[in-house]
Amino acid sequence: MIQTILFNGNIITLDERRPRVSALAISYGRVVALGLDAELQRLADSNTASVNLDGKTVLPGLADAHLHWEAQACALKSVNVFEAPSKALAVERVAERARQRDPGEWITGQGWAQDLWDDRAFPDKTDLDLVAPLNPVFLSAKSGHAGWVNSAALAAAGITDSTADPDGGQILRAANGAATGILLETAMDIVQDRIPSPTPDQLADMMEEAQALALRCGITMIHDFDEPSCLVALQILRERGRLDLRVVKQINQRWLDAALDTGIRRDFGDDWIRIGALKLFADGALGAKTALMFEAYEGEPDNFGMAVVDKEEMVELVSRASKSGLPSSIHAIGDRAVHDVLDVFEIVRREERARAEPAGRRHRIEHVQIIHPQDVGRLAELDVIASMQPIHATSDMATADRYWGARNRYAYNPRLQLDQGARIAFGSDAPVEPFNPFLGIHAAITRQRDGQPPDGWYPEARLSLHESLLGFTQGPAYAAGMENRLGKLSEGYLADLVLLDRDINQVEPAAIPELKVRGTMVDGRWRFRDFD
Repeated sequence: MIQTILFNGNIITLDERRPRVSALAISYGRVVALGLDAELQRLADSNTASVNLDGKTVLPGLADAHLHWEAQACALKSVNVFEAPSKALAVERVAERARQRDPGEWITGQGWAQDLWDDRAFPDKTDLDLVAPLNPVFLSAKSGHAGWVNSAALAAAGITDSTADPDGGQILRAANGAATGILLETAMDIVQDRIPSPTPDQLADMMEEAQALALRCGITMIHDFDEPSCLVALQILRERGRLDLRVVKQINQRWLDAALDTGIRRDFGDDWIRIGALKLFADGALGAKTALMFEAYEGEPDNFGMAVVDKEEMVELVSRASKSGLPSSIHAIGDRAVHDVLDVFEIVRREERARAEPAGRRHRIEHVQIIHPQDVGRLAELDVIASMQPIHATSDMATADRYWGARNRYAYNPRLQLDQGARIAFGSDAPVEPFNPFLGIHAAITRQRDGQPPDGWYPEARLSLHESLLGFTQGPAYAAGMENRLGKLSEGYLADLVLLDRDINQVEPAAIPELKVRGTMVDGRWRFRDFD
């Protein structure tokens, strides 16, 4: 039985055998036929819902291959300091929230970036002490790799001037040794572990709100990198019958033993919630100047960044995971970190060949923000997925120019990987950046922000529209092990699709972020619909 027929559309299938059709038929969540209107309308019966698309454009469902779903959901309730143009404005927003809170209640926020401020200096706890002396405050940086806290938060976490730096982290200190209120990498955990968490049901409520926004952006699948609490809330959402997105859930390092003890392997789950890979951190981030580099940051001859997990430990963890059926997904931003991770995967690939694995583990490097010239071809050689976020290039280009200089020819550059034959999966890193995939597509093909630079930042790194669309569809589908049923519109594939108000191929690149999603279908049902 044909349940739904979409006709009179401009349907871009991303299937090389049949790139465009005007109609498709859906039954029980799957695409069962594609072709011309007249051909498919003959398949309809009295129970078929026929939907006139009135010439609108259809794309396969868009995926975000790297985001932090719990953090994104919670960010909707936090103080908005995202890209605040000045420290004073960020502080004023905290002051406004403090006036609404009882003494002792935590205030959280996300998204400040000191490189947008006039002095480009890290802020200090005293800035927050003045406006929120009675409320512990924790504000994560836009990169997610630095935290700005006040004295009340330091006290609540038991951090004093004599507290030792944790492994893989740093408590920044003034010349007199006093903690400044800036925490880098794992030092943030000391405070974050003291912040009261929402209950699973409360988190599920927040996720439902975030899900509605994602569906309005055309997102049908996400790859999540947050803690197990995120998985619990997602399952509650599903129990309620309210989960409308497909989710690939990664396993963070401290939960690896628990996962392996249960015998969980890659792809455990189903087409709605499934296990992906072990997640590790090799280094920090550019914004915090903790990305691990071969050469020092410009203007800081002693700063080469920071290793969060050293190479020997990564080898042990990735090897254990692989032997137990899990691939690994490793955050690496600096060129030294990317090099070290490639060395790790080279060792583990040899182990996998020796075991005659029936299919290679789908290992990933998250971000690959800058790569050493000698390593450019190694992802393709090792069959490692480059999980990248095009919007980072246009967001970070000024900071990257300041700290990495001429090395940026090899920075934020999926073009290099595609030309070498590597597999690409695109995402946003939300809430670090907005999760709207059309912003990422625009960044990938223009390398511009607000029309600048005129030819794009390192314009030779620009992608075509088709390549960018594949990065948000087929790339994430492959990384999820679902390329035989997601990533394009073809017979037998899941009926996940996006309806746009205009043909994305016909608009000027600068207008791509202005495209309107009129409908988002997942599993053959409209989860968001804004058309007659």
